[in-house]
Amino acid sequence: MSCCDNDHGFDGTSDDYRRRLWAVIAINAAMFVVEMGAGYLAGSQALKADALDFFGDSLTYGLSLAVIGAPLRVRSSAALFKGFSLLAMGLWVMGSTLYTVLVLGVPRAEVMGLIGLLALVANLASVLLLIRYREGDANVRSVWLCSRNDAIGNVAVMIAAVAVWATASGWPDVIVAVAMAGLFLSSAVQILSRAWREWNTVEAGA
Repeated sequence: MSCCDNDHGFDGTSDDYRRRLWAVIAINAAMFVVEMGAGYLAGSQALKADALDFFGDSLTYGLSLAVIGAPLRVRSSAALFKGFSLLAMGLWVMGSTLYTVLVLGVPRAEVMGLIGLLALVANLASVLLLIRYREGDANVRSVWLCSRNDAIGNVAVMIAAVAVWATASGWPDVIVAVAMAGLFLSSAVQILSRAWREWNTVEAGA
């Protein structure tokens, strides 16, 4: 089976990778619905931020699936789109969190903890499905970074839930949401940087 691009790494052209990606898309779509509802129920900005990440991942993973096997120009374009989408998501979370600071309420820690645990299990399943494909071109790499971010984010939400319960304050929730926004922005920079290099490689070879 040939699944690698010699210059840019694995490009996703593997039936096993496609099956795993479909499974991860289903997991993320289901968790978006569950976690967004729980975020509104609990009044948790961190849960809403994480739910938005699930939604964004479902869309970008679908885009990743669609461009598998396409020319490098198409794959790098898709990765650029995903990088800018992740950048926008990080900025949205940052902005909505600043709004929350102005109208701060204490979220329900028990709901945050329960849903955070469920989301962590879902994301660990996604990470295990994708870990063997964590290296590759910008398109494949972006999938791995998003999955890794989700798992880190869920651990952070659970820590925030404990802190909210212990302090009876909404500030831990806000702090975690800001940290997650920073993670989104950092990953966006990594994806955009790699995708831009691949785009320029195509330009140089034209």
